[in-house]
Amino acid sequence: MTISNIISAIGNNSSVYPLIVRDCGIEVPTKIALTYNQNKKESKGIAYLAARERFLDEYATSAVWLGGIPFVGWIANKYIKARGLNPDVNLKLFKEEQGIQGIDYNIKKFKDLAPDAVKDLVKAKENKKLFEKLLAGKFIASTTIPILFMGFILPKLIFASSAKKIKNLREKEAQKIKNNGQVSFLQKDRFYKSKDVNFTGSWITKAANFSAQDKMAVTDGGYAVGRVATARNKNERYDLSFKMAGMMFLNFVAPKWIEKGLNKITGISLDPVMLADKDFMTQIKEGKIQLPKSDSAKDLLDFVDNVQNKDTYFIKYAKKFEKIKMLENGIRDPREYVDLKKLGNFRNDIELFSQKLLKSENVDSYIKKAKFAKSANILTNVALSSFLLAYVLPKAQFAFRKLVTGSDLEPGLAPAEKIVDKKA
Repeated sequence: MTISNIISAIGNNSSVYPLIVRDCGIEVPTKIALTYNQNKKESKGIAYLAARERFLDEYATSAVWLGGIPFVGWIANKYIKARGLNPDVNLKLFKEEQGIQGIDYNIKKFKDLAPDAVKDLVKAKENKKLFEKLLAGKFIASTTIPILFMGFILPKLIFASSAKKIKNLREKEAQKIKNNGQVSFLQKDRFYKSKDVNFTGSWITKAANFSAQDKMAVTDGGYAVGRVATARNKNERYDLSFKMAGMMFLNFVAPKWIEKGLNKITGISLDPVMLADKDFMTQIKEGKIQLPKSDSAKDLLDFVDNVQNKDTYFIKYAKKFEKIKMLENGIRDPREYVDLKKLGNFRNDIELFSQKLLKSENVDSYIKKAKFAKSANILTNVALSSFLLAYVLPKAQFAFRKLVTGSDLEPGLAPAEKIVDKKA
């Protein structure tokens, strides 16, 4: 894989790659270190337990994100196919866009061009209610199961494990101060009770009532709700609410805002992979690049559906960056819904770059600068969003914790008398 491919992958804010880089490679190790340092100001024992909890929590959650969610989706797809239906049929096609796309329109248009794909459309249409139920079930399974594990079961397991650890720590502390008559703050800790580590409650009802539209937002939102609901005390609930709200914003909203801002500053929107493609750049330099006439729905789909254009760079990169889905024979997959706004913006980005390139005094120099600028944009985005997640958010959380509780210790691990509830 070339450097351009690597940068392209981590710059795709619609994929898991930026999350892998930010979460596993930068954010989690930094947060573990910051958590330990913050807690050791008052207790090295608590600091060890807090860092241990953070390690187990963060990496177990990442494992579910990267492996568990796709696995549940794969199982659901297998079940849907076993019922004779194809989960690749997009439900958006049931709403006809007159003369553009829709299940009836696509059946008619592609019946001779892609007969096998059309069979899937026909089956989905004939079994619409069942198909909708199966896809709804897939959605619920692929969000609820990870939510229950990450938001409710995992923290209970970690809390139970910490309860045993803190009991041992309390006994050691008691032994040290036994002879001088002092009372260890750990001996006074009454936080860990049996009710805090059981698995009963109304978490199933809570999970069933999540209403967000996007799967990732639902899962992450449900995960946040679960963590707050299973908090070990009121102060930990405040602490987690602050952390989770910041985490969701910095993971899913801020990187896209940063990307837009950096693209606007540099005027470069094309991916580094495209900028590094010499043949693609040569076509632009020679004025031979083939694009749809305009970004209208008709012009876009007329271009894509013209089999003579199947080998054009527009089709090639529209496929690569998932603006369209094509079958092996070069025909657009009629089961897939086309987001015409995104496809139109992609077309316009290429046209705008072409115009700027041809107006430049030195086209080769312009391409080189554009590639550097776009790569710098992506790396800056990753670095900035990682810094905000890994350093700024924890520091803000610690300041918030100090303000609310009066202590630097993790609210779920700190003994009751070390916490001052300033909201009381």
